[in-house]
Amino acid sequence: MELDQVMRTTFAAREYTDEEIPDTTLYRILDAARFAPSGGNRQGWRVLIVRDTEKRKLLVNLMQPTVKQYLAQVMSGEVPYNTINPSQVDTETIEKTTASFPLIDNLEAVPILLVVCVDLSQVTSFDKDLERVGVISGASIYPFVWNILLAARNEGLGGVLTTFLAASEIEAKKLLSLPDSFAIASMVPLGVPVKQLTRLKRNPVESFTRIDAWDGEQFHHLK
Repeated sequence: MELDQVMRTTFAAREYTDEEIPDTTLYRILDAARFAPSGGNRQGWRVLIVRDTEKRKLLVNLMQPTVKQYLAQVMSGEVPYNTINPSQVDTETIEKTTASFPLIDNLEAVPILLVVCVDLSQVTSFDKDLERVGVISGASIYPFVWNILLAARNEGLGGVLTTFLAASEIEAKKLLSLPDSFAIASMVPLGVPVKQLTRLKRNPVESFTRIDAWDGEQFHHLK
């Protein structure tokens, strides 16, 4: 598949057939993904392939409180877990919300389940002293995660970058025996999508690009 086509058709696939994915295919995906950039080329990632059914069930249990809060905030019109706008959703509302979410409900059955971790002792965090949530460290791990999804799409598979597990990271690290310096960056399920999307909706370049300053002139395609 051509790179342009892969980039324009890699979507968030959350429903998969029960078709098994050979280890040779998964190896090719990870073999391609490893060429992602990282700070200082330190490649501080570690991928856990979670096959144990009981561990998958425990991961679902860990994520349920997060799913409840996420859905309660979405239904209230909020951006969930946002650090700029405090939530107005009360605890009672969250508790009454059903913890049901596509993919999470069927996590035990997904063909491949990856937990992608990053060694925080190997990343540079230029924003560590700023009074806002840190984002810079992600530059050393999320290109790798995205490469996994692109490589999976190239194999005719689908997946999604999920971060629900982060809110229960302390418990999840114990379950997965992660060293203290490692953080859970993403949980990535992979499989053959039930429905293969080929046309994605995205905002045009003009909507998010300005020249020289925030209020500068829009960048237009010259025809």
